[in-house]
Amino acid sequence: MEDIAPYSQGDFSAPAIFSCSPRSGGNSDSAAEFFREGVCQAGGRAQVFYLRDYAILPCLGCMRCELDPIGDCFLGARDQSGPLFQALLAAPMLFIAAPIYFYHLPAQFKAWIDRSQSYYQRWEKGDPRLRKLPPRPAIVNLVAGRRRGEKLFEGALLTLKFFLVTFNFTIEEHHAFRGIDATDDLRMHPEAREQLIAAGREAWTSVAVRQAS
Repeated sequence: MEDIAPYSQGDFSAPAIFSCSPRSGGNSDSAAEFFREGVCQAGGRAQVFYLRDYAILPCLGCMRCELDPIGDCFLGARDQSGPLFQALLAAPMLFIAAPIYFYHLPAQFKAWIDRSQSYYQRWEKGDPRLRKLPPRPAIVNLVAGRRRGEKLFEGALLTLKFFLVTFNFTIEEHHAFRGIDATDDLRMHPEAREQLIAAGREAWTSVAVRQAS
């Protein structure tokens, strides 16, 4: 752990859950709650990160990370993105819940994704701390107010796929629900609730098996 995520805080033997909506108490928070409920039903535990609680500065495209001796982004000392990246480095699996805004992810979430550029630069150069990360699963839940749109979730899923590659996560399962907009819409969707609780139970079982092997 120390050489992979030297500044990590918290229990990274458990799944990391990210609720990535700017709205408190909305559908992404409900999805995170349902997934965590499933983990707990299976006898496990999980950390929940509410992205809106963290100050994240956007990438400036300055490429200073490419010139930095260890590849760090200088903005890391000025915001709160560090603990979020530590979770990506150390957690055994991820659950990400986010709404779709204009066919893509919310601005703060996208800002955090863009800030992973410094890690991507290091990964491309063969940084052993990144290259030795074990393969790990990710589960994604997306909700959209729109009921139509053939490619409504496609852009967000592609972005998440390549964002997570740097940290050796693979999206093994995703849930996408349309017509979910008002604060309690997901809570009023029993099928979605059961799917997410079941996903949490299965995720913890998978984590426990891998840790025992």
